[in-house]
Amino acid sequence: MIRASICTLCLAALAGLITPLHARAETLNVFASYAQAPAVKAACDTLLRDLAGHQRSLGAPELARGGAGGIDVLVGLDRLTQRTEDTIAPLSLLANVHPSKPLRDAAEACELRLQAFSSQFYQDAKIYARIKSAQPTDAIDAQMQRGLLDSFEDSGVALTPARRQRAQALNNQISKLSQDFDRRVREIATTVAFTEAELDGVPVNVWSKAPRDAQGRRLLGLAYPSVLPVLDNARNPQTRERMWRAFQARGGQANLKLLARLGAQRREYARLFGLASYAEFAVRHRMAQSVERVQGFLGEVKAVVDQREQRDLADLRAAKAADLKQPLQATPLKRWDTGYYVERVKRERFALDQESFRRHFPTEASVDFVFALSGRLFNVGFRPLQQTLWHADAKAYEVFDLGDQRALATLYLDLYPRADKFGHAAVWSVRGSSTLDQRLPIAALVTNFNREGLTLAELETMLHEFGHALHVALSNTRYATQAGTNVKLDFVEAPSQMLQEWVYDAKVLALFSQVCAACEPVPADLLERATASRSFAKGLLFARQHLYASYDLALYAASAPEPLALWARLEGATPLGYEKGSLFPAAFSHIAGGYSAGYYAYLWSLATAHDLHTAFAADHLNGTTGQRYRSIVLANGGQIDANELVTRFLGRQPGNAAFFEWLDR
Repeated sequence: MIRASICTLCLAALAGLITPLHARAETLNVFASYAQAPAVKAACDTLLRDLAGHQRSLGAPELARGGAGGIDVLVGLDRLTQRTEDTIAPLSLLANVHPSKPLRDAAEACELRLQAFSSQFYQDAKIYARIKSAQPTDAIDAQMQRGLLDSFEDSGVALTPARRQRAQALNNQISKLSQDFDRRVREIATTVAFTEAELDGVPVNVWSKAPRDAQGRRLLGLAYPSVLPVLDNARNPQTRERMWRAFQARGGQANLKLLARLGAQRREYARLFGLASYAEFAVRHRMAQSVERVQGFLGEVKAVVDQREQRDLADLRAAKAADLKQPLQATPLKRWDTGYYVERVKRERFALDQESFRRHFPTEASVDFVFALSGRLFNVGFRPLQQTLWHADAKAYEVFDLGDQRALATLYLDLYPRADKFGHAAVWSVRGSSTLDQRLPIAALVTNFNREGLTLAELETMLHEFGHALHVALSNTRYATQAGTNVKLDFVEAPSQMLQEWVYDAKVLALFSQVCAACEPVPADLLERATASRSFAKGLLFARQHLYASYDLALYAASAPEPLALWARLEGATPLGYEKGSLFPAAFSHIAGGYSAGYYAYLWSLATAHDLHTAFAADHLNGTTGQRYRSIVLANGGQIDANELVTRFLGRQPGNAAFFEWLDR
């Protein structure tokens, strides 16, 4: 998952200081550290003063291309993005990872102030006219110009005055609601109490250090390193149900109300532009181009996975009946049963236990493994940097080219769970590259892994997120506005999803022996069984992804559905049905924020990822192919259309055949 900072989501058109920034590039590799909340506010005050001054300058007549000032408006705008990014991107990260709530709150307050500036900036008719009259010198300039025009137009620059004002207000309100939604999920302090007997089957290291309540029960929070091992391993069904229901209740009724308001306000926003739904508004500039095309694609996915889902559920139900020694017809399968019986069937059918991989993949060694793999494929290395960051667990690295040793980027890693930290796995683009200003990119990879080691599925997650990080770090774009992951939403996941395939290759995993002599190699037969097991429950997994994508599009359709009622209806139509009292949408942060009317992108991008993977299928360690991929796909970020990048890399037109073949395998 890529987490764009507010400058990417809301300020794609804000780009550039008039004064070149390359003289400051090296010092900006040091993370902006804030001791207290007042320092955040002071930095925010300075940023907004700077932006207001540069807005006035960019609107002046002499800034038109060829004008008396000789300033290219595209370059000027990109430098405003850089100035914005230097302050707000670190703050957007800190709002999700910093242990101090006052500082997180101050960072969020700055994001909202910047959103207010952005809303009116995008509607500046003088700057819009400068962009429109610019004469691109090449295709990259033309792509930059078109993206800027889209951003200004989508912000309402061409609307009537009354509608422009309403668009500003809605943009600001939507940002605040999205922020509130995320915060409520991130800062949840709920714990679930279990006796040690109730935790039978759960790996001891998951709960042995957990605090106890007054009755001596272990208190487990709702972070993934606690939740998933319980759901996948607890033999007691009541234990699984209690954890599942607690996890499903995150965000609560308050977030359901926020989601309803977000739906209504986004729908109203789209109607300002004469469109019936926010889904239509959002999709029209993406690779898919229309909701109808997305629905057609989702229909193809459903046709492939429906029967497989039914077979998967039949297998799980049979496994449960055998486990409980009761008749099949008297054995209902519940939602909190699926993870447990998927793992049980895999153990029985494939002799596979995900927990058994942790001894093969110590967490720190897994980082070194990913570094080594990146070196083989993309000719890049990683050197530790001594920096003061937001937490002792966070680490900094310089990314450099193994050939000429030149610095390419800075990478931050924050791997382990803690209170109030972002609860999933994601990458923040902290700074975008710009060859014009010798500006090096910065990426921050945030996860919530077990300190003792990773399962094979978690190693997949690490490679997925590292794909995003490399997309940022190996960007070599002219403009920061188009750098790294600043691509169309339905392409952004493809480079990360593609790398997930690497963990099932024995030659790739052999790199562990180069970075960790003490690591026990994965036995060949274990990896073979793990690979074979991927086909099991694939229908269940992708039917769920289809449901998420369908719910998201329906929530942002022309009608005004109530979020939980809609979810209950759509989930209720699935084979397992809807569990009364569950509140899944209340924690569905993707669709409250940047993936609103865009969750389908995970499936759409996966089709592209499998198409890209065909070039590597014969040899996952082929450095020649990796270098081509780096120079064509990763280096170009969003400065070249995604379809064109895929075509150049593959030497043919893109297609979905590889994805559907894999899905049906």
